[in-house]
Amino acid sequence: MTSDSENELEKQRWKFAIFVPLIVCILWILCFAIEHGMGWDFHKAGIYPRKLENIWSIFTYTFIHADWKHLMNNALSFFILGICLYYFYSEVANRVLIVSAVLSGFILWCIGRESYHIGASGIIYSLAFFLFFSGIIRKHIPLIAISLIVVFIYGSMVWHLFPWLPDDPVSWEGHLSGAVTGIFLAFVYRHRGPQPPKPEWEEEDDNKNEGEDYWEESYDIEQWKEE
Repeated sequence: MTSDSENELEKQRWKFAIFVPLIVCILWILCFAIEHGMGWDFHKAGIYPRKLENIWSIFTYTFIHADWKHLMNNALSFFILGICLYYFYSEVANRVLIVSAVLSGFILWCIGRESYHIGASGIIYSLAFFLFFSGIIRKHIPLIAISLIVVFIYGSMVWHLFPWLPDDPVSWEGHLSGAVTGIFLAFVYRHRGPQPPKPEWEEEDDNKNEGEDYWEESYDIEQWKEE
């Protein structure tokens, strides 16, 4: 019975971990299909830095992609990182995702080149850096393993944080904004979500203290009866 309950709980965790990333990816694909299917141009929903009348775009820029390759690359990366986020950090996953989109967009709005910036790379960099640094900060072996997996799969992302070519159309500012956001969130939520188990000696001390409290309470009760 216990085994069946654990299996059912594990299935629920996986369903929850997949649901939100899948919905977000579907919305991106629908937005792209509508834009190109109707012959519209949504590029003005991208971020144009330091243009006050365009600041609302920090809520929309992640839905706009240049072409199918751009969309598929972002969707696949986000889906993988999103599942890791929602599976291992379910308690803070929604907050991390929302703040990743908005804060990285705002930083991009502040530091970006004077051009329209589109795509979800800011969120992707934020999630990757959050997962990496969260595992390192918490010093919890399963989470450190996730950090190493992120490095193995997405380690080359670090090379796209800086402007190697002066006319590079890729928004390195968006990547940098996402990385800064991810590191910031890893520190902000370091005490929320999964934590490493206490060492055995700490648990023994806790049990000892609980026993002392119990005997103190018992002694006080007996003393009260005598009085």
